Amino acid sequence: MNASAADLPRAIVPHDRELLSPEQLEARLRAIGAERYHDKHPFHGLLHGGQLDRGQVQAWALNRFEYQRCIPLKDAALLARIEDPQLRRVWRQRIVDHDGEREGDGGIARWLHLTDALGLDRELVESGRALLPATRFAVQAYIHFVRERSLLEAIASSLTELFAPTIIGQRVAGMLANYDFVSPKALAYFDSRLHQAPQDANFALDYVKRHARTREQQDAVCDALRFKCEVLWSMLDALHLAYVEPRLIPPGAFDPRRMPS
Repeated sequence: MNASAADLPRAIVPHDRELLSPEQLEARLRAIGAERYHDKHPFHGLLHGGQLDRGQVQAWALNRFEYQRCIPLKDAALLARIEDPQLRRVWRQRIVDHDGEREGDGGIARWLHLTDALGLDRELVESGRALLPATRFAVQAYIHFVRERSLLEAIASSLTELFAPTIIGQRVAGMLANYDFVSPKALAYFDSRLHQAPQDANFALDYVKRHARTREQQDAVCDALRFKCEVLWSMLDALHLAYVEPRLIPPGAFDPRRMPS
C-alpha cells in the first residue's frame, strides 16, 4: 500500500517548489493561523465561556504574565540583529508598547493590574517562581528561536498577531459576561492590543511578503509561524493538564487550593 503525503513525517513531505506570489504566501500564512492559532484550544473555550473557577483563571493570568514579561526581551534580541535604522525605529515601538515610557505604563504594567485584580500577590507573579515548568520552557524556546534563526524567520514568528483581535474580542466579552470577579478596568491590557496588534502584524506581514524571495525562505516563514503557534498551544496544554484535567500540578507551581480564600 502506498503511503499518502499525510502519512509521511513533515520533514520528508514533498513540497511544491514553485515560488509563491506574495498573495499566495499571505493566504498560506493565514491558513496556518486558521488551523493552528491557540483560539482553537479547549482551554480558551473554558476560559471565555465562564467554565473556569477563580483559581483556574488566576493560574492562566499568572502563567501568561511570563510570556508578556518576555516579549520585550524577545524584541530586544531581534532589534539587536537589525542593521537597517528605519526597521529598528519601527520595531523598537513594540518594546515601548510593553515596557511603557515610564513606570506603571505599558502592557506589562496593565497585565499586572489584571493579576492584582484577580487577587494574586504581585511579588509572586513577578518572581516567576510559581510558573508551570512548561510555561518557562515554551517562552524561553521562543526567545531562543528569535535569537538563533534568520531575521526573516524571527519577524515571521510574530505573525500570530494577525489573529489576535479575534481572540481578544472573545476574551473580553466572555470574561466580562461570565466572571463577577473580572472588571473592564482589569482587562485594560486588551484595549490597547486591539489597535497595536493589527498595526504590528500588518507591518510584519508586509516585510515577510517583500523579503521572502525564494521558495526556501517562504517555507521557512511558514514554519516559523507554525512554531510560534505551537509555543502558544503548548502553554495552554500545560495549563489544562495542571488545572483542568487531570489536575497534575507540578511541585512548586501555583496551586489555587493553597491560596487564602
